[in-house]
Amino acid sequence: MKILLILFLLIAGNIALSAQDTTNEGRKFTMLSGAYFGQKLPGIVPELFAPGIISDGLINRDVAISPDGNEMYFCISTQNFSFSSIIVTKQINGKWTKPEVASFAADPRYKYTEPAFAIDGKRFFFASNMPKDGTTDAAGDFDIWAIDIIKGEWGKPYNIGEPVNTPGGEFFPSVTKGGTLYFTRNDAGVQTSFIYRSRFINGKYSAPEKLPEQINCGGDRYNAYVAKDESFVVVPAQGVEKGKFGALYYIVFRNADGSWQSPINMGPQINTPVGRGWSFYISPDNKYLFFMATRTSEDKTLPPSLSLEFFQSISLMPQNGNPDIYWADSKILEGLKP
Repeated sequence: MKILLILFLLIAGNIALSAQDTTNEGRKFTMLSGAYFGQKLPGIVPELFAPGIISDGLINRDVAISPDGNEMYFCISTQNFSFSSIIVTKQINGKWTKPEVASFAADPRYKYTEPAFAIDGKRFFFASNMPKDGTTDAAGDFDIWAIDIIKGEWGKPYNIGEPVNTPGGEFFPSVTKGGTLYFTRNDAGVQTSFIYRSRFINGKYSAPEKLPEQINCGGDRYNAYVAKDESFVVVPAQGVEKGKFGALYYIVFRNADGSWQSPINMGPQINTPVGRGWSFYISPDNKYLFFMATRTSEDKTLPPSLSLEFFQSISLMPQNGNPDIYWADSKILEGLKP
């Protein structure tokens, strides 16, 4: 999550938010139906996901899908990360609703990001800097929060507390089928992050263990996604390979004895030459992978002339220099196995 601050210094083609506010008044939502908004299913070559619907020219990242496939959550933020929230859309009676800010993530005093579902769909996790104990209105450090879902209704968000959360920052929850929680942590006053996991035993999280150097690879790492069976972890990291710059996606497979193999660069289909991606996810049915990437359009068609309307229209297009969400058939992972 914190690497967003780095991205803002690197992104080319930034568009003024005031222009977005003006043009968004005319943004139309077309009612869609079917799995994944009825989008054409991708092959092993990644494609932009739901352009104009989810990947809409704003800063988009962090996908989470309910186990039944009828709810999709993703994150959105402003360029300077002054505001960040979780967006939700649901398939009701076969039709997807217009994406909107989730009810629990609407207070502008705080930031909300990085949603994740428990395997059974009965608990929902996210990261936020909301006050830990409610005794103050001031924003705090980032912690992992949860919401229990009872009979299809949202409960009240609660901080999952120690030993997972600390005075430092905790980010990007990722949950296994056994309930083990993988997450990113940086100690208070320290920018470098490491990946931890905490096992869920007898209804409580155990003391987090810092994962080995195969997962905590490179000079810094962010937002690790764990497979539901813990057979692999995808780690966005920088400084793993000489001559490679930015945050790149690496996959780390697990051996039968529980040890981890060396990180493998996920290749040019996933990574860009200068890595600007740090959010990975696999659908509940394990058929599709989603990842955030910052890419520019390959369409080099020139407009008839430059105009204010032309610049405003770019702010409503994906691949304009802001992060977008891409997806691909998960079979792409088979080619990465040693």
